[in-house]
Amino acid sequence: MDIPAWIPITITAALFQAGRTALQANLRHELTASGAAFVRYFYALPLDVLMLAVAAWWLQVSWPQLSVKFVLFCLAGGVAQIFGTFFLISAFGHRNYLVGTAYAKTEAVQLVLISVFVFGIALPQWAIVGAVVAMAGVLWLAIPVEKFTLLGWLKVSVQPAALFGLSAGLAFALTALALREASLTLDADMPVFVKALLVLLVTNSVQVLVQGSYMAGFQRTALRQCLVAWRRALPVGVLSALGSAAWFTGFALTQVALVRGLGQIEVLFTLLFGHFYLKERFAKNEVLALFLVAVGVVLIALADL
Repeated sequence: MDIPAWIPITITAALFQAGRTALQANLRHELTASGAAFVRYFYALPLDVLMLAVAAWWLQVSWPQLSVKFVLFCLAGGVAQIFGTFFLISAFGHRNYLVGTAYAKTEAVQLVLISVFVFGIALPQWAIVGAVVAMAGVLWLAIPVEKFTLLGWLKVSVQPAALFGLSAGLAFALTALALREASLTLDADMPVFVKALLVLLVTNSVQVLVQGSYMAGFQRTALRQCLVAWRRALPVGVLSALGSAAWFTGFALTQVALVRGLGQIEVLFTLLFGHFYLKERFAKNEVLALFLVAVGVVLIALADL
């Protein structure tokens, strides 16, 4: 059985993202939400440049002529990701690391809804079922068992952590859609990995410029803290660059709803990082939740096999 390239690439991206999010959650204790979000882009930028330069040299690809549409899609995706990261880190301040990430994982179902009902994209039926099943597992992680009813879910959903997580999910969904469109504007003959790295470099440059300018004007203390904490912030940037390169490669290969749906396997990695790195204890309901997530991501993968 041939395994589509986007599947292992997406799993790799989810692993990098789980590690990066764990490091960012720890940085939240010494940086503002805006600062913890900014270091993700700022310290990733040098590695973005290096990866693109090496890939272009190795594959003998010259610098392409970038269209206005490409830049606008990168700008839209970059700004949406800034807001998504800010919302996600803000959610950490209201409950714990795992719950903040779990609420943000509604991105997968939001992507399915937007893809099908807004853009009319035909997705495999089992992939849609898988995204819903995995989302049920994510919500099971986030919501106490005794509140896992319609009324209980509605009450939890209006809490600040839930609202920040849902907002992060929507922002990340819009980011994925915009950046896939950006990659589609590039020359079809360009290697997929180079496309992904080019989108990453332009998007990250826009993010550093936009958020850096804002912080320089209105949050100078927070900006200085980002520079002072470079030893702890640098690994965040490295994992962000590697993870984003993998995500963007997946977006260039298939529909973003499939990539982000399978990417919910990150919840498993998140739980492990939360337990071993952040010293959070396992809860009784997590076994069933992880089983649902596992079933969901398997259905999404099988839908494209």
